[in-house]
Amino acid sequence: MVRAFDKLRTHHERLNLLPAKKLKNIESATYFAALLHLRNFMAYTIIFNCLRHWTAMLEALAHIVKTAAQEELLPRFAAAERRFKADGSIVTEADLAMQQRMAGELAAFSPQYRLLGEEMTGNEQLELLQNGDTGLWCLDPLDGTSNFASGIPFFSVSLGLLIDRKPHLGLVYDPIRDECFAAIKGRGATLNGKPLRCAPVGLPLCKTIAVVDFKRLTPQLVGALISRPPYGSHRNFGSVALEWSWLAANRFHVYLHGRQMLWDYAAGALVLAEAGGSMENLSGGPVFSLQLQPSSAVAASDPALFADWKGWLGTQK
Repeated sequence: MVRAFDKLRTHHERLNLLPAKKLKNIESATYFAALLHLRNFMAYTIIFNCLRHWTAMLEALAHIVKTAAQEELLPRFAAAERRFKADGSIVTEADLAMQQRMAGELAAFSPQYRLLGEEMTGNEQLELLQNGDTGLWCLDPLDGTSNFASGIPFFSVSLGLLIDRKPHLGLVYDPIRDECFAAIKGRGATLNGKPLRCAPVGLPLCKTIAVVDFKRLTPQLVGALISRPPYGSHRNFGSVALEWSWLAANRFHVYLHGRQMLWDYAAGALVLAEAGGSMENLSGGPVFSLQLQPSSAVAASDPALFADWKGWLGTQK
């Protein structure tokens, strides 16, 4: 690794990309992120090929996503004109600008992986899923568009890397709070670079805070939750990726969502899993599925609480 960085530093000194004095004694990940400022395809390609180091890669991606969100989303917050897609969901110029920005950044950063974005056509998304065995970026450029367009400060950018048709890396960025939730498969989760772990709740289900999206649940289940709620109180925030991340950060206790798309949960669900949370879909299977059909989600930050939550839901079928 040291030799690889010596070669990189020598190469970039020759190209006058960075002064030699700034290249001395720089941590690998810091140097990796610093080069990304250059917006230089050669730098991106050389670094990615030389450094198969996921932690450094994640730090670099965090820099890319943060910069893009601060430049493309925040100036448009509460001011972007909305329009409605065929499925009734909202899209704004901010969604499109962010996806275009990230498409360019990721193509330079890792050209071997194609990009699946929410704001593509269904046919484009299907083709990518059918031919994405070697690796695929999965992007929701603006998760929580309704909140964003209305001036509600709860939205995020969600970026996942799928390898061998499974989530390997996930990053969820909240530009309002400057919080970056990230995870690498098998290596844990972080919040702004610090370890993130689900903590024991120490509460019975009836005293917990739940996040529940009623809109996408069956009328029977909605009726039961309203008339006989098994939890203490509930919320619904409106950004799936950020909801997964907040659960991982112990900001509420149990979760229920009836219908979320791959780009909604690809990164956030990995963050929760790597933080030690528990999850299934309403049928008892895995939440993740590499397809365009939506998935339901039942989750909790505490395994014992998850068992109680899942058990209660099982009685309502």
